[in-house]
Amino acid sequence: MGERIKLTSGDGFTFNAYRAEPAGKAKGAVVLIHEVWGLNNFVRSEVDRYAGEGYVTVAPALMDRIEPGYESEDYGPTGFAKIGELLQGFNPASTLPDVEAAVASVTEAGKVGITGYCFGGAISWRSAHAGLGLAAASGYYGGGVPNYIGLAPQIPIEMHFGDNDSGIPLEQIEALRQAYPDVPVYLYPAGHGFCNFDRPSSHDTASSKLANERTLAFFGQHLV
Repeated sequence: MGERIKLTSGDGFTFNAYRAEPAGKAKGAVVLIHEVWGLNNFVRSEVDRYAGEGYVTVAPALMDRIEPGYESEDYGPTGFAKIGELLQGFNPASTLPDVEAAVASVTEAGKVGITGYCFGGAISWRSAHAGLGLAAASGYYGGGVPNYIGLAPQIPIEMHFGDNDSGIPLEQIEALRQAYPDVPVYLYPAGHGFCNFDRPSSHDTASSKLANERTLAFFGQHLV
């Protein structure tokens, strides 16, 4: 099990994070970016899972810039309404210093990779473009592809999408593939959020398992 900690960004902003350590010598490190619901049970469980695979893992609370301490398990209409309110004040550029602080906090473990889901998938791509001391990235169903497709990744990256994701049209995914033919872009027979086991309506066990295996293999290639 991990622990809740505080991190400080380059501009002096202090924010929450969740960190877990492997049982033995670390293979490297992973920065894990949450969905729009913050450091909830699913995200903390994923941090623990990556630690179990041998990586020092930290999840920065990027929603703290908007509402400190925000996290939710509400995947229903009221939860989405709240997220809509919060994201009205969200500036994607403000996340990068916080991601960079998270990277710096785990560099003692070796090379650092980044992964993330939904909101975190898009931030993973933006971070791969910015560099931030990262060595590899694996992003999951990051929405708003046209908003980051022009940001060429500076590190090895792969992306994972569901082919039945109502929020990310297949033509956007194909455009990403065409723009970056050397980037592995995987499609799964699933909808949005297929890795989140706390959302039975969207979770797809087989797709999640395969995607996780691919990410671990990718990190094993680039971080270890």
